[in-house]
Amino acid sequence: MGANTFARVVGAALLSCLLVPSSWPGSPPGVPQPVRAPEGAPNVLLVMTDDVGFAAASTFGGPIPTPNLDRLAAQGLRYNRFHTTGICSPTRAALLTGRNHHAVSAGIITDLATAQPGYWSQLPRSAATIAEVLRLSGNNTAMFGKHHNVPNSQLSAAGPFDLWPTGLGFEYFYGFLGGDVDQWQPRLYRGISPAEPRYPGDPGYILDRDLADDALAWIHNQKAAAPDKPFFVYLVPGAAHSPHQAPKVWIDRFRGQFDQGWDRLRAESFARQKRLGIVPEEARLTARPAEIPAWSSLHANEKRVYARMMEVYAGMLAHQDQQFGRILAELERMGLIDDTLIVFIEGDNGASAEGGMTGNVNEIGAMVNDVKPDAQWLLSMVDQLGGPDTYGHFPAGWAWATDAPFQWTKQVASHFGGTRNGLVISWPRKIRARGLRTQFHHVIDVMPTILEAAGIQAPGEVNGVRQQPLDGVSMLYSFDDPRAAGRRATQYFEVLGNRAIYHDGWLASTTPQRMPWSFDGPAGVPDAYPWELYDLRHDFSQARNLAATQPGKLRELQALFEREAIRNHVLPLDDRIGHLRARDAVGGSAKRTHFVYWSADVSVPNHAAPPTVARSFSVVVDVIVPEAGGEGVLVATGSRFGGWSFGLERGRPSLHYVVSQRPGDQFHIAGDTQVPAGPVRLRFDFDYDGGGIRRGGLARLGVNDEPVASGRIGRTFVTSAGIGETFDIGRDTGVPVSPASGPFNGEVRRVEVEVR
Repeated sequence: MGANTFARVVGAALLSCLLVPSSWPGSPPGVPQPVRAPEGAPNVLLVMTDDVGFAAASTFGGPIPTPNLDRLAAQGLRYNRFHTTGICSPTRAALLTGRNHHAVSAGIITDLATAQPGYWSQLPRSAATIAEVLRLSGNNTAMFGKHHNVPNSQLSAAGPFDLWPTGLGFEYFYGFLGGDVDQWQPRLYRGISPAEPRYPGDPGYILDRDLADDALAWIHNQKAAAPDKPFFVYLVPGAAHSPHQAPKVWIDRFRGQFDQGWDRLRAESFARQKRLGIVPEEARLTARPAEIPAWSSLHANEKRVYARMMEVYAGMLAHQDQQFGRILAELERMGLIDDTLIVFIEGDNGASAEGGMTGNVNEIGAMVNDVKPDAQWLLSMVDQLGGPDTYGHFPAGWAWATDAPFQWTKQVASHFGGTRNGLVISWPRKIRARGLRTQFHHVIDVMPTILEAAGIQAPGEVNGVRQQPLDGVSMLYSFDDPRAAGRRATQYFEVLGNRAIYHDGWLASTTPQRMPWSFDGPAGVPDAYPWELYDLRHDFSQARNLAATQPGKLRELQALFEREAIRNHVLPLDDRIGHLRARDAVGGSAKRTHFVYWSADVSVPNHAAPPTVARSFSVVVDVIVPEAGGEGVLVATGSRFGGWSFGLERGRPSLHYVVSQRPGDQFHIAGDTQVPAGPVRLRFDFDYDGGGIRRGGLARLGVNDEPVASGRIGRTFVTSAGIGETFDIGRDTGVPVSPASGPFNGEVRRVEVEVR
């Protein structure tokens, strides 16, 4: 057959395939069609902020104006008895899977995962996420912001990536994987790849704006390609988790607005909550814990610093609300708002008291590296609070105040200060009876709600894996009936030994034994914690402990908790935190002693990086120095808030070792002579003093096996800062250790690290 004949035959065959309908008798089956979402399925926008207490936002009576969330609530529903787990990773796992957090092995944050089934921090395939179910049902899915559900051992470029957002049903991901991130210079990922800065050199850059920009771009492109295909967008910004950072213009909007202190602020919020009907008239304002000082007892300088810290927090949350407002306005402009189900959870737990009594300007430094935030140091930093030179957290008093009217804060899963968060739901096409909803609900109820709204049954099998039943119940029944009887009869709570059980209007809860700002070890024996009892039918704020007068009811609820704990893999209880729990954490590179890297494009998460803390180590770098002279970073880890950087400055070997921003916590060692052009071997040795953690040591620098400089490092860190920073070769990504650090201008041939 000649070439022309062959072409005519093939062309005719292709034309017949295009022209013959798939239903033609005797014809082959038609082209497989993609799954389509059920008729009338809405777009879904699920938003959850971070470390925001029940009484922070104006929508729930708080002092921080959130006009866009107010507007959303006005066109939909506010829920005043909605609950989270009490801490970050567990809430996010429960939200995405519709199952109790221990039932999907997420009983604690991923950083403290241990080898118990309820605490592995590895979401099982038997608990497919809402994103995966919607994707398989004909939706496009995208996530923007914080994940914090990848085990530390799976954070590197080696994966596996099953538990990254793109492995959990999200077709697109832009955000960060750790517990928090620097808002000014975040370490981000797009899909499973590190993302380069979106706006390099922009002095006005801030993460929340970036996330909103990216979400809007994705929505525009999704609707351009498939206008009739519903989307599921999961927006989880870092606001208002530490580091508390915001544009100065937003912080300054609140100047002087918190000078009255946390005691009065809490009382003012409580009064607003009653006026708004957010809390019932008979509710009581619970008392301040004895461990938190009265505002009136503070020194004037303390009041000045602490008030400014609250101004920063307020600026951060208000700025986040503006970014959400941009998305809301665009959905309205595009004509999508009526057919979009918006679920907005204001906080993944109560406000965080992890800043302790004084707050701080270096979160990791204060928590782990023994950087004591003394009053004079904090006062000297007051004008920088919230800016790129601070990585701060406000005092526990503000957390308690913004959790009004409830007791306690984040981490305390036994009390509503840790677990009650404001919820707003809007769906203009379906919700007619707008206003307040008072049914008792939990974060596990969000997935069933979205599925029912979309007309999708919870699947019995996903990707060949039989599914464990949903623990959540849909809230859709409450949309048009504010007086409908609640459908959640029972719910347990547990984080770090603090625990509670809700059943038919009653709550039994343990008394906290470790303060939520303490990171020094276990509280004791969790089984020995005292118990409290509350009748929530007549006690909205968990204010009247009835344990002494209703012992039979308490025993009944304790037995119910035991059954729920067994069923959900809560046992054995573990209240350890800090280094005592981290000692048993799963995974890591601690057993390796020898590491080799082959180029300047390597960034390794801390968990897979050389373990250089509290030990001696050596770094040997083979480079080619350009004729004009060498400049830039060779090896770096951490940031200006805690880290070290080894490289060349003005052609000379140099080391920066930083424990915090304080001058006394910064050490600099440099050689006197220029490094020659061409192939060169550079060396950094650290001889640790020993005798425990955070001790000092001798740093020695060398060129071509000749010593060129040495000096004392007075003290060392236990954990580099901040969260998400990496061990970098040939550059210093994220927040640099030294602001003047740039990428190395020569060629990095090989880096060898030996730890001893």
